Amino acid sequence: MEEAPPLAVRCAGLVKRFEDVVAVAGLDLEVRSGECFGLLGPNGAGKTTTVEILEGLSAPDEGDVEVLGARWGRGADRALRARLGVQLQETLLAEKLTVRETVRLFRSFYARGRDADGVIGMVGLDEKRGARVGKLSGGQKQRLALACALVGDPELLFLDEPTTGLDPQARLKVWEIVAEFRSRGGTVLLTTHAMEEAERLCDRVAVMDHGRRIALGTPADLVASLGADQIVEIEADGELDGASLGRLPGVRSVSPRPRGFMLAVGDIGSGLPALLAEVGARGARLESLRTHQATLEDVFVHLTGRELRDV
Repeated sequence: MEEAPPLAVRCAGLVKRFEDVVAVAGLDLEVRSGECFGLLGPNGAGKTTTVEILEGLSAPDEGDVEVLGARWGRGADRALRARLGVQLQETLLAEKLTVRETVRLFRSFYARGRDADGVIGMVGLDEKRGARVGKLSGGQKQRLALACALVGDPELLFLDEPTTGLDPQARLKVWEIVAEFRSRGGTVLLTTHAMEEAERLCDRVAVMDHGRRIALGTPADLVASLGADQIVEIEADGELDGASLGRLPGVRSVSPRPRGFMLAVGDIGSGLPALLAEVGARGARLESLRTHQATLEDVFVHLTGRELRDV
């Protein structure tokens, strides 16, 4: 039997409070070495707070944290930080320094690392080497922050919403960089609410809401947990009953939406005609009907009744 890879990150019973808000509420997580692990959830779910605790930037109120076999505050923080790469949601860089000067500055913080110019080229900023940080676009600053996180040649890379504000081409570039980092044996923990990103990059994901983990698994397994290949979203003017919709042929589950329902349908061939017949029998007027293949976002809606992008 093949031995499971060691853990790169482990937290148990993690709790973090801010005045009257519990940002993280008893969270348990394990990230295996060599995997890309995603934290998914809407704004305010506790993703960033969790990552800041794991990075050693914030102390938990309760719980146990272990990163690369070490614990923060045990006298080895400096050595541990040298093994990490961190890209925050917003990285404040000196605006009067050039791109090259910034990456070289970060490289100087580490006893070992990667060639600064090579990392600048890797993130697609070759033409901006001599440009001052203050003159960069938001997307270029995001890629510069990623370069700063990579230049120390980390074992574990933390990425907090790494592609927010990037155009599609730049987003694909970041995905390629993450894949290259993993091909060299690196471990990645990222937060995102972009479903395509999670499905493309992550081996496993944990879905968070209100500081708690509400689902954990591979993207494929979480989608399969819906028991349906197709999702039908319906809005109608009139009275529709969720319990009745759930008893229709081919319908596996029903989740209420603000103006209608989301149905997970295993057999669209029987489920859709039965749904339309039910709408007619109820005397309701159909306003919209959409179908799509089941995604991670549908998993979250099914679990919480809210969209991942809801604030």
